[in-house]
Amino acid sequence: MADLDRIAALLSEVSETHHSVYRITDGDDPDWATFYANWLVELSELDQALGAKPVRSELTYMLVRLDKEYAEQSPDEPWPQWYAARLADHFS
Repeated sequence: MADLDRIAALLSEVSETHHSVYRITDGDDPDWATFYANWLVELSELDQALGAKPVRSELTYMLVRLDKEYAEQSPDEPWPQWYAARLADHFS
């Protein structure tokens, strides 16, 4: 079973890491999802939190898709928790 709180925490952590790395552009990076996916697959415990190791390209696709859906739906839930539930569902 996926650990949604841990997945959300990792998403928050990669967001902070990305913003630090791209501080010179104030976090602006059109290819952000590739950075996120690489960090999550290679440098985090996402596989343990999900219960499966995602393929980086599929995770990149899911992050882009979720970003668009989150923007369209404007849910009240913070984005890391919202993404975490959907990533867990997709990769389970």
